[in-house]
Amino acid sequence: MPYLQALSAGVLVGLLYALLKVRSPAPPPIALFGLLGMLAGQTLLGALL
Repeated sequence: MPYLQALSAGVLVGLLYALLKVRSPAPPPIALFGLLGMLAGQTLLGALL
């Protein structure tokens, strides 16, 4: 369920950005590395706790 909520929120924000003609604040490769870092941090923290 959390994955579906996160995907829904991302799609909603993407649609809002498109409607307002706002560009993403980060270039796509940088944004993807940021998401990868978040996932790695969450996985590492989960393994330690």
